[in-house]
Amino acid sequence: MDSKGMQRVNADIPQLLTQALSASNVSAHWERRMFGQHAGDSYVAGMDPEVLPALVGCFPDALRGTLARRRAELPGGPPLQLRVSIHVGPLPNSGLGVPMVHTHRLLDDDALRAVLNRANPEITTTVVIISQRVYEDVFESGCVNGDVMPSQFTRHMAKVKKFQQPAWIHIPGFDWRLADPDIFEPVNATDAATERPKGPAPAATQATAPAPGTVNFSHHGEHGIQTYNLFGTGQGQ
Repeated sequence: MDSKGMQRVNADIPQLLTQALSASNVSAHWERRMFGQHAGDSYVAGMDPEVLPALVGCFPDALRGTLARRRAELPGGPPLQLRVSIHVGPLPNSGLGVPMVHTHRLLDDDALRAVLNRANPEITTTVVIISQRVYEDVFESGCVNGDVMPSQFTRHMAKVKKFQQPAWIHIPGFDWRLADPDIFEPVNATDAATERPKGPAPAATQATAPAPGTVNFSHHGEHGIQTYNLFGTGQGQ
């Protein structure tokens, strides 16, 4: 992205967030946000933890709708893809602290960039990652707003530099069961020609390395302590 494009995105993001958060019925909280600031082609802000159920349950789909309307209003222009991280934890008014660092680390996880790089930008405009603590606070409390379900999130071990924490990834409108590797397994030509069932799958220890760009999700790790929310663009957008 060149400087002009970054400036345009920099100006657009707060407006897009305002529209999506208004659709999520948390406009009043957004107007009282703390330490809102730009960071290149991204934007970070803190809000009261009571908005977490709406941020998790309503905001991702609202943001996808907002980006779709932007695309319709700017036909022919490059589509905008946004990465979002949501975390919760105590911070001073300055926003400086470990929870802030963890929020940035979640957003910088390579899996989010890989998802958007592989996706059709006309269709998949948003990918969201939430910390383990946010997931527990929202879903285990039963306080989630909207119609989002826990099964619409997939557990993933976020690893950035020395940071390593379990987190949950959500792509609005996507069914994670469709990501089962068996669905995308190439048909064996010999088996197809003879209509014989395929032999047993090779043992996990003999599996070949994934192709470049493949997103691997781990389902292991200890619970972590993490922060509030950060928004950023997809790589190369």
